[in-house]
Amino acid sequence: MQGTLRKTLIIRFSSVGDIVLSTPLIRALRRRFPQSQIDFLARSEYVELLRDNPNLTTVLEFPAGGSLDDIHRLRTGIADAGYDLILDIHGSLRSRILCRGLKNVVRVRKRVFPRFLLVHMKVDLYRFFGGAPGIADRYLETAGQLADDDGEGPELFPSAAAFARTKELLGGLSDGSGITIGICPSARHATKIWPAERFAGVAATLGKSRAATIILFGSSAEDRRCREIMEAIHTLDPGVPVLDLSGRLSLIETAAAMDRCEVVVTNDSGLMHIAAARKRKIVALFGSTVRQFGFYPPPARSIILEQHGLKCRPCTHIGRASCPLGHFRCMVDIAPARAVDAVNALLEP
Repeated sequence: MQGTLRKTLIIRFSSVGDIVLSTPLIRALRRRFPQSQIDFLARSEYVELLRDNPNLTTVLEFPAGGSLDDIHRLRTGIADAGYDLILDIHGSLRSRILCRGLKNVVRVRKRVFPRFLLVHMKVDLYRFFGGAPGIADRYLETAGQLADDDGEGPELFPSAAAFARTKELLGGLSDGSGITIGICPSARHATKIWPAERFAGVAATLGKSRAATIILFGSSAEDRRCREIMEAIHTLDPGVPVLDLSGRLSLIETAAAMDRCEVVVTNDSGLMHIAAARKRKIVALFGSTVRQFGFYPPPARSIILEQHGLKCRPCTHIGRASCPLGHFRCMVDIAPARAVDAVNALLEP
């Protein structure tokens, strides 16, 4: 297959972090097969993260809320395209239905059994199931010898329009001579979210001690939380400049805006992976999930804050709506001073 690989399809419908973490696989395949066709199938709301990737030939879209008819239509088109290799790095019921009957399909090893044991019995047996590599490495693993890790990590390619939009919003914030710190205070699941007042306290402290400008990132669904944090920062120190960009940027525009940040302080979220793809220094707060699940940012440019020694951790592999024991110690026991110290450590020359 290595000598005849002409057309490859990668399937990963969602979400932000997983799409971003697939980019080392895309790059590795392009490096091995510079003249081949490499296509990617993603849900429509995430296509912008891939559209300007120079290592892809075509990005196929699965509509948001797509039906079985949409799956059938896509499967017919995929079958007609005659792909030499289909890499299903999603491994969901939907992707399995899509790939049913198609040839040359290779599926990601999700390590479901050791994950189940770790979450529900607190027993770590990953070493007996191929270890616990990062998600990007698991995607590379799916392609076997066809894709080697180059160590460069995930990447994103904001368009000229995305950079122009960023310049429009950030132009009057700073002259570029001071430090800018990004704050990503939200996540999809509540047990991945550090308390809002902690983020506000860290931002106010660094804003004063480092004469830093603070940028708040988030979606339109997170704008209330970001607005409350901005107000809390100004209550603690009215002199700290804060720009709330929640709900004002697309995902790829967010990637462009993060280029202005020396450090990003973030929960375990899709925005954390976007920051990593733009080679930002990261302070990441992890609560209900752990390293074995594969979503930690690259260690060379990040500091992970987590509460070790809790017998209840991890309680989930993706996050929960609330702490099942009610104390939420995995997050509330992480003191703001630890985050301030971590940012200062990353800012040291």
